[in-house]
Amino acid sequence: MSQTNAAEFLKNAKQDVGLREQLKTVMSLDQCIEIAGQKGFDFTSAELQTELDQLSPEEIAAIINPGVYPRRHINPA
Repeated sequence: MSQTNAAEFLKNAKQDVGLREQLKTVMSLDQCIEIAGQKGFDFTSAELQTELDQLSPEEIAAIINPGVYPRRHINPA
């Protein structure tokens, strides 16, 4: 159930500009989880990381701060 919540949270973040702006300020997965909890989602950092591992670096950068551990840097083309 929690894994689904992590996936749903990321799906919401892709669609919600305000949520994306909040996530761009976070510096850790724990901060992402704190914001998710405020939105009614419940999952662990491991579950969130599992979902993030399934996304491309560009997708991650579009949702959260690319500096969140593990560091994910996007090189401009």
